[in-house]
Amino acid sequence: MTAAHAAPAGDPGAELRGLLAGRDGEPLTLGNEFAEVRISKVRTRNGVRLLIEAPKSGQWVTLDPLELEALTWQSASTFSAMVGRPFVPLFSEEDER
Repeated sequence: MTAAHAAPAGDPGAELRGLLAGRDGEPLTLGNEFAEVRISKVRTRNGVRLLIEAPKSGQWVTLDPLELEALTWQSASTFSAMVGRPFVPLFSEEDER
């Protein structure tokens, strides 16, 4: 998965700045009373990705086309589980092995 939340040690914002340098077009901001996200199309050396940033928390992730399509395969209960446990992965690192 191409999700990214951390940059190399030394400069925590370097990876995000690199992604933003490859931004294609203007970002789109979506928000409501619960959350706000900024969405950008970015070009990377591995192809086009969608960069999703949560400005209030500082969290961000990049998703490639297959990962975006995988979102359409999920049920509402998957998203409810993610929203119900913010900042906690659905699977532990042990599960991923």
